[in-house]
Amino acid sequence: MAAEGYAFCFDWEVRLMVWLQGHLGDAALTAVSQLSVFGEQLLLIVILGFLYWCYDKKFGKYVGLGLLVANVWNPMLKNVFLRRRPYFDHPDIQILRVVEPEADIYDIAAQGYSFPSGHSTCAAATYGGIARYGKRRLLTVLAFVLPLLVGISRVTVGAHYPTDVLVGWLLGLLAIFIVPALQRLIKSQWLFYLIILITCLPGLLYCRSEDYFTGLGMLIGFMAAVPFEERFVRFENTRSPIRCLLRILGGGAGYFILNTVLKLPFSSDFLASGTMAALLVRLVRYAVILFVLLALYPMLFSRAEKA
Repeated sequence: MAAEGYAFCFDWEVRLMVWLQGHLGDAALTAVSQLSVFGEQLLLIVILGFLYWCYDKKFGKYVGLGLLVANVWNPMLKNVFLRRRPYFDHPDIQILRVVEPEADIYDIAAQGYSFPSGHSTCAAATYGGIARYGKRRLLTVLAFVLPLLVGISRVTVGAHYPTDVLVGWLLGLLAIFIVPALQRLIKSQWLFYLIILITCLPGLLYCRSEDYFTGLGMLIGFMAAVPFEERFVRFENTRSPIRCLLRILGGGAGYFILNTVLKLPFSSDFLASGTMAALLVRLVRYAVILFVLLALYPMLFSRAEKA
């Protein structure tokens, strides 16, 4: 797929990125590249799984909702500005860590647009949400340090301009302040969810990148799972390290199994086609996955512990 979109940036952004890549040695570049992991999906899912399945599910729902909303707002903005990634237009900038390693590096449907940074948005929403709920000094420090490291990494690896990162941080912070404020103001859970969805659904009219449909599907799955769990499941959290580990491992296995099984009815060419039908299938797939993991999977906890 051709690299569509627009190229716009400040001169200082390109100079800074070229300078960083040119003056950091190979070892330093490798180390900085690894810092992106603090804003990547896998680690954030593990953190949320620990909070929800093990530590305190109210804590997990608080952080998870802020993250999921930010994860939809981000690609909605990306598909408005359509800013291409720095390495598309500046040969002096190398891409050292791509979003989707298995896809073509110029496939925007897979790699996503650049503005704002998704890693920075998710890091700010997750660690900021943890700090707001946990209200401890150490968590506040981590909420500042970890998104900062993620942002530096995304600029250094050539995936984002500095302004992508700055706006990503801002978007994540907006989510963790706006979403809880709305929840306190609106007493009806379903009305609250409806208002949140109203802010997210307009993307269906113009977004054509996979990240939007993934995020929206996960948000819908979350909104269906939470009231179902509260009414029919009501599982207990655990502080047992062994039980916690088993719950997280089981959830991870469930995710990969569901993601594989739900793809089976469709050809790989269709799923990668980027058509609206394929994107809607993606949305439904992720909604089902999150509903099962948050609402149905916890039904196994009490049975497993009795066994």
